[in-house]
Amino acid sequence: MTFIRLKADEREEYLSTKKATIFEHLLVPEHVLLKQEDVERVLKKFRIKPYQLPKIRASDPAARAIDAAPGDLIKVIRKSPTAGEAVSYRYVVEG
Repeated sequence: MTFIRLKADEREEYLSTKKATIFEHLLVPEHVLLKQEDVERVLKKFRIKPYQLPKIRASDPAARAIDAAPGDLIKVIRKSPTAGEAVSYRYVVEG
């Protein structure tokens, strides 16, 4: 791993260009922003309202990386040694 020491103004520019690299980390699952028709399908399938889902803050690094806004629904896909793939959903809230 390489560490870089940057000045304050360079740091902001560096961080803004490295926006999507959070998903390159081994422990960060894939996050997908759902379209409105997919949101309706998921809510109908589970017979729930959005506020009944687990929440994720809009300020979460993964939510920020996919430009999620409060009110959006995110599909989280984790690799699982037993199930192969585990899918969950998160409702984006302010914060």
